[in-house]
Amino acid sequence: MEKINLLNDKPRCACGIFGIFGHPQASLFTYYGLHALQHRGQEASGIVACEFDENKNKHHFHAVKGLGLVTDVFRDYHVVQDQLKGTSSIGHNRYSTAGSTNNRANIQPFTVNYRNGNLAVAHNGNLTNFRALRTELQNEGTIFQTTSDSEIILHLTARSRQLNQIDQIREALEKVEGAFSIIMLTDTALIAARDPYGFRPLALGTKDGRYVVASETCAFDIINATYVRDIEPGEILVIDEETAEHQSPKSYALAKKARRHHCIFEYIYFSRPDSQVFGESVDKVRRKLGKALAQEAPAPQSTDSKPAIVISVPDSSNTATLGYVSECNKLGHKAKLEIGLIRNHYVGRTFIQPEQGQREMKVKTKYNTVKGVLKGRIVVVVDDSIVRGTTSKQLVKLLKEAEPKEIHFRITSPPIVNPCHWGMDFPSKEELIAVQCKEDVERIRRELGVDSIHYLSIEKMLEAVPSNEGRHYCTACFGGTFPTAVEASTQSKDDLEV
Repeated sequence: MEKINLLNDKPRCACGIFGIFGHPQASLFTYYGLHALQHRGQEASGIVACEFDENKNKHHFHAVKGLGLVTDVFRDYHVVQDQLKGTSSIGHNRYSTAGSTNNRANIQPFTVNYRNGNLAVAHNGNLTNFRALRTELQNEGTIFQTTSDSEIILHLTARSRQLNQIDQIREALEKVEGAFSIIMLTDTALIAARDPYGFRPLALGTKDGRYVVASETCAFDIINATYVRDIEPGEILVIDEETAEHQSPKSYALAKKARRHHCIFEYIYFSRPDSQVFGESVDKVRRKLGKALAQEAPAPQSTDSKPAIVISVPDSSNTATLGYVSECNKLGHKAKLEIGLIRNHYVGRTFIQPEQGQREMKVKTKYNTVKGVLKGRIVVVVDDSIVRGTTSKQLVKLLKEAEPKEIHFRITSPPIVNPCHWGMDFPSKEELIAVQCKEDVERIRRELGVDSIHYLSIEKMLEAVPSNEGRHYCTACFGGTFPTAVEASTQSKDDLEV
């Protein structure tokens, strides 16, 4: 039997990270924070906690990691209470790339004990000079335990000749290139940092007078923490015992200065709509994306004066669909929001027999139609993106079983024509449906079997996202300029042998 990944036709983000310093319930809050960030990684989860042993005057790191969802790894409260003692902790939810799903060695946070004590790291992003650095370190005798680029940061820190630990970490981060939002835990501090481009989000908050750090602010809401600000691109923030209540953490800057290139897919797809990302409400931005899409391609009108039925592909397109319907009606194009697709939230991993239609079953185990809503109507399907197009084809087939009059696709992002090198798990360029169809939208329409399709233009997309305070966005996957150099090798880091 073949293991089927039901999310194989959407962009996938590397992970979600969370950390808290100096709180007696640190591990419990990290557990809840990871629970809120589950959408950013569903392959594996882990927590590392730091405990101070007063009798031995020594710090101990405790780790619990495993494959699966947060609730799979931490099945019992006693796991958190008894095995993760300490007042500071960091956690990580992981999305793997091809070939590494079942490699337990790659589950973060990673830990090491070196001359300056214990050190752990949780990383979101992708290092674009990973292979060159790994080869250099291996030639110098470094032994790697994983195939993950994140391990590089630990080795570079441990090998630094700087005397001060913060200087060691800063030297390590100045050697790596690409995307990194990281949280590091030492014996005496919690350290948060972002790459100079600010590709991935990282937010700072407070809980009971103590600082917390997370990929998204929805992780603050679940523990009633207060959002303070974002970690700045190129900033290293150090939180320790000297950071007293109401006193700001120590801030250091990386030497490299770069133009900000926030990943625009954080707004389009990755982040939860109830989060603030890059300082802006995701819900607000997605509604704007939906409105912009309606301005370019409003709902078609029926000759029988019945409004078009507009449905979202749940759940990431829900908010944009609200904006789309609102703007359609404002423009005089009758549109009615309906729930035409029901998503099964309890699918998990599914196993099917080889003789069954695999692609068809992947969609049917995840979605079902509300036939009474769709039958005989013009149906507009709003989705956030199309990658390979395999799931979209089967979704169209499923919708046609409900006997709609017409099916029209509306996408709140431009066609994806390049793989991502900064933390999204896109397939190779040749697998992208837009590339296969030579970026011809009419060919994509025929391939999917819909009556019409419209992708939001890059211009309208950029108008919908915040543009103040010198913000810029990475649009390389849509054919924009690559913001940083990328290693020539196309070999996946997860195909490396260890």
